[in-house]
Amino acid sequence: MSYQVLARKWRPKSFETLIGQDNTVQALSNALDQNRLHHAYLFTGTRGVGKTTLARLLAKSLNCDKGVSSKPCNECSNCNDIDAGRFIDVIEVDAASNTGVDDMRELLENTQYATSTGKYKVYIIDEVHMLSANAFNAMLKTLEEPPEHIKFILATTNIKKVPITILSRCILFNLKEMTEENISNHLTFILDSEKINFEPKSLAYISKSSRGSMRDALSILDQAIAYCSGDLTTEKILEMLAVTDEGYLIKILQALSENDGSSLLQITREMDEKSIALKEALSDLGKLIYEIAAYKISPSSFTQKDNKEILRIFSEKFSSENIQMLYQITITSRKDIDLAPDTHTGFSMAILRMLAFSPTWDFKDIKKIKHSADDTNNKEIVSSEPAPANKKELNEFDGDWHKLSDKLKLGLAKKLAQECELIKFEDSVFFLSLDSNKKYLMHEDYIKKLDDALINHFNKKVRINIEIGIVNSSPAIEKKIEATEILKTTESAIMKDVFVNELMNEFGAKVIPTSIKPIKEKGK
Repeated sequence: MSYQVLARKWRPKSFETLIGQDNTVQALSNALDQNRLHHAYLFTGTRGVGKTTLARLLAKSLNCDKGVSSKPCNECSNCNDIDAGRFIDVIEVDAASNTGVDDMRELLENTQYATSTGKYKVYIIDEVHMLSANAFNAMLKTLEEPPEHIKFILATTNIKKVPITILSRCILFNLKEMTEENISNHLTFILDSEKINFEPKSLAYISKSSRGSMRDALSILDQAIAYCSGDLTTEKILEMLAVTDEGYLIKILQALSENDGSSLLQITREMDEKSIALKEALSDLGKLIYEIAAYKISPSSFTQKDNKEILRIFSEKFSSENIQMLYQITITSRKDIDLAPDTHTGFSMAILRMLAFSPTWDFKDIKKIKHSADDTNNKEIVSSEPAPANKKELNEFDGDWHKLSDKLKLGLAKKLAQECELIKFEDSVFFLSLDSNKKYLMHEDYIKKLDDALINHFNKKVRINIEIGIVNSSPAIEKKIEATEILKTTESAIMKDVFVNELMNEFGAKVIPTSIKPIKEKGK
């Protein structure tokens, strides 16, 4: 007996054994058991999620010798013939090869004839979106009012190309992509049944590579069994698929956290030598960075199964700003990689770009130093380096928050300082007010950076207290007012210019106010 591929051998023979489409299965089962049958069904979804399988199961449920039921017997001649694809009353049509109106008319002409052996004549039209406009028009009337013994089951991977007139005459089921967990569990069951040795981790990579398609997963599994000689190991699967070992991604993040450029280049070379799909590696890196960001916000939503310890470590190594920056670079670099001289160069430049935009220190280092000092001897240490001699003392603050906020080196946190109004300064505490429309700036990282910058500036222990309230005169507001005044002055000067007035009088020229931008004087 010739070898039967796993996708065919393990095709579900009942609704109970169908994986990942619970909602659709429940709806169809209830309709069959309650005899509330529609004349036309439309299954849509990506490749390999079970559209054709569902169609055949529905056809089998309609034509089982024991009657219409959600649980066909799988023993009678009708059930066996449908599984084998030779049941005369189940007509499967590939719309991709039969697109014309003549093909459709020939098909529909046979609908008037009674069934041969089954209760219903079932037309399964796969890739229905490939039909021509005339072919769709030809089937409209029959699809809307078919004979009682006719059922239509349509399937498509591109629902947008199916005319609305067809959609309105069908019950639509949108099939979901399979989850990696569902695929992995099903592959485990199959391998156990086939008595094939495997490492559980290897199935995770197969599931990931299948991109939500059970059929693709089974095809990859067939390839893996042949490649690994019946003993599936993680190492061999990674080699076969050329997918990214998560260990490399962890090494990259570790090297970034340590500002180690040499290690980064070595890692990218190793990945290239192992023929890893580097563009996909960027996607995997982006996903890992997302998980770190999510863990930072809600650690309790993760389990040990989700590499919780790794996520915890990197959530402590990187600030929220760093994480956002790293994620942005990964997604933008995926587009740039196609323009690179080669994939390895594009991938390496993406990683080096992350390094270039990563700070050589993190505010958490300052935080740890300060806390350590407070716990030991209550000394007000905020940096591992001695304070310069020209540091200002706290008592020199003149109350000009605008000038002070301009001097502070804050990075992205500068926006917070600029939008705050100084209410009062008392007992080494800056009491600040922030407009409710700007409360999104009250991020823990921004507040901490502002606090640390003030301490470092004055070389004294200070605190900030920010409350949501009314802001009348923040640095941002003052700058806006100042810019408006400068613009008005500039506009006035232009309108008084003799040359400009001549142009306006002679040629009907107009001055566009939004195009006026004052030129800054040198040195200012």
